[in-house]
Amino acid sequence: MSEIPYIFDVTDASFDQLVLENSFHKPVLVDFWAEWCAPCKALMPLLAKIAESYQGELLLAKVNSDIEQQTVMRMGIRSLPTVVLFRDGQPVDGFAGAQPESAIRAMLEPHVQMPEAPEADPLEVAQALFAAGQIGETENLLAALLSEDNGNGAALILYARCLAERGELGEAEAVLDAVTGDEHKQALAGARAQLTFLRQAADLPEVAILKSRLAQDANDDEAAYQLAIQQLARQHYEVALEGLLRLFVRNRGYADGLPHKTLLQVFDLLGSDHPLVSTYRRKLYQALY
Repeated sequence: MSEIPYIFDVTDASFDQLVLENSFHKPVLVDFWAEWCAPCKALMPLLAKIAESYQGELLLAKVNSDIEQQTVMRMGIRSLPTVVLFRDGQPVDGFAGAQPESAIRAMLEPHVQMPEAPEADPLEVAQALFAAGQIGETENLLAALLSEDNGNGAALILYARCLAERGELGEAEAVLDAVTGDEHKQALAGARAQLTFLRQAADLPEVAILKSRLAQDANDDEAAYQLAIQQLARQHYEVALEGLLRLFVRNRGYADGLPHKTLLQVFDLLGSDHPLVSTYRRKLYQALY
């Protein structure tokens, strides 16, 4: 018996109730199969996949033809696999033999309505676009969202991050200042951390210069810290975290504990669910204790 409520086994005794009566409410696809039938076993998972895609709008009934012979004779089944679609108590379509998914769906289309996909959350779409680096598209979507609800804290924070990515740091900070309440406290702290890294990076030597300094002196703490800030500003988070952790282990007192403070800022920026945060929070704990 399937654990999915709209996929079930049918016997001679239950055929009328589970197939014929049910078909007055929803279409029922009946799969006549047998244990020895290899094409039947190949077809079964495909039928289950199709039924699941209809999310309960199509029922799938399975009849073991070796056992439920009364139903097989009653329905005039002559070969296996045979699949029959019932509506309003009557067979309305079907096929014999294994069929490709496209053919089965084409057969079902006139009889079964595909459930409508839920409308995507605009904020979730914007977050996905931002993660993919599509800043312009993200801003356009957020502008429309904020025109309807200019107090949406999560949208404001993401919009500020878009501005920051374009170098509009002052405007980004003004947007962040408009976020009220504690609901988005962590995301707000992360966005402010990103602004801080971008501002700091603007006044620092170029990455190539910092790497050259470290190549000459691997213990150049200033170059190591400044390189991590440049990497953070460019969203190269993993190499930045690794560099900050190495600096913390080597000289945890550098600049009054700045590597430790910066690591915590990055944790805020990425959020507690980010895999890098889990990894480097554990490494930091091990280094501390």
